[in-house]
Amino acid sequence: MATPDLARQVQEALSTDPETFEAAVRKEVEAVTEAVEAGTFNNPQAIVGMEHELFGVDDTTDELVRIPRDLLRYVGFTRELGLHQAETHTSPQSLNRHGLAAQEAELQARITAAERPMRREGYRLVSAGLTVPSPAGETMSEYLPDTATVDGIRVAANMSDAVRYHAMSNAGRAGYEPRMELDAPHVSRQFDTVIPESLICSIQPHFQVANAEDLPEQFRYALRIAAPVTALTANSPFFPPDLYDDVPAEAVIEDSHMENRIGVFESALNAEDAQKVCFPRDVETCTEAVEHIAADRTIVPMTVETEGRFDDRWRHLRHKHGSYWRWVRPVFEAPTEKDANARIEFRPVPAQPTARDCIGVLALFAGLMASLPRRAHPLYDLGWEQARENFYAATRDGLRAEMEYIDSDGERTSDAARVYADLFEHAYDGLEIHRIDRGTAAAYLEPLRRRVERGVTPARWTVERARERVADGASLEEAVHGAHCDYVDRQQRTLVEGSFVDWLD
Repeated sequence: MATPDLARQVQEALSTDPETFEAAVRKEVEAVTEAVEAGTFNNPQAIVGMEHELFGVDDTTDELVRIPRDLLRYVGFTRELGLHQAETHTSPQSLNRHGLAAQEAELQARITAAERPMRREGYRLVSAGLTVPSPAGETMSEYLPDTATVDGIRVAANMSDAVRYHAMSNAGRAGYEPRMELDAPHVSRQFDTVIPESLICSIQPHFQVANAEDLPEQFRYALRIAAPVTALTANSPFFPPDLYDDVPAEAVIEDSHMENRIGVFESALNAEDAQKVCFPRDVETCTEAVEHIAADRTIVPMTVETEGRFDDRWRHLRHKHGSYWRWVRPVFEAPTEKDANARIEFRPVPAQPTARDCIGVLALFAGLMASLPRRAHPLYDLGWEQARENFYAATRDGLRAEMEYIDSDGERTSDAARVYADLFEHAYDGLEIHRIDRGTAAAYLEPLRRRVERGVTPARWTVERARERVADGASLEEAVHGAHCDYVDRQQRTLVEGSFVDWLD
């Protein structure tokens, strides 16, 4: 809601002297690196966790809804950028059989606990990578740009009232000009705020390393598996139909990227002279990782108060990390000294069709992070430029992307069957290293492997349903919304206890 108080808070946030803020950040780099060297971030075991973003729809019509803030708090979810979004997360657990089971049970419990009160109010949560429906009586072309200017501050009507979100839309005052646009095949829209980011939802698996000094090696491997994992999990093929340019429906179907969420985030938040949302460079040391965060362009240099946390000693760097939007990023967090941890946050994965699929991706990522460094997998030697090229190919074409890979025998291959056979072999190996037997691991990994065998991701499934409708004479709007309704219908029956491959059977 556009209020004078919110505008005043945004103005105050943007009035922070950038040079003073950056000076504080530079001083804090030393505090983090000293903590790394002292072993503060080391832990006796690998630990996993994840975040999950969803959006709300009308329980009867599947139209987009603004989720009341008090309802969101009541069901134990937190706000995201858009009023139609919600976020939940799992508690960190040790990587073992019981830890993975706890991850799944907690995610299922959180979603289940939210379902009844949400439906009592006529709402339902949907897990997908890109929001397709519009609110009742509005087009998305009306909903997204709805903006008011209060005391010179642009405030998006359908964005949560967090100061940070609205400050990003007005960051030009602090020297950073986000593009605030949508730039995708047959979609070209300009906005006055960062509201396009509210179209996307993700899951973010976290892998906490046992020894912080091992993070650079595991980070390098994470960058090299980003492409095949993104291709495997693609779930963002379509935009709301009214956002498309005036082109034939067939062109939209044929030219759609499988993972448009990547492009949405980049075109909304990157500036012409700064790529904050991007595929990151390798790092050789933890110090280099921290220095990369410190050197990143600051979007909102806010005054950061102490919160009684151990990592208050690098609170400005922590604030800056919040807008260090790399698709894979290192995290050095310490709410207390005892709970200090160094972890890898894996950010390119869209929200998945079911809770089991989300935890399956977490198991896949954790297994690979455990196995690849331990086995000194030759994928380490894949060039960074090739890894980046693979990544953007995966966002465009999903499982059909041309990706160059190095298998465990050191042989280069672009054969998808060989790539995924190698990846799943090492995911199983990594889980076994952490005493997760093959039968238990299979419950998480096999539904993902079957996507490869069938050549179908959630994105491809959605595209084919839209394609069938267009072939039968449907308009683009009818085809995209029809495919969305099919998706929501299947998800209703499988969100908590099923998996995407159930839809294929």
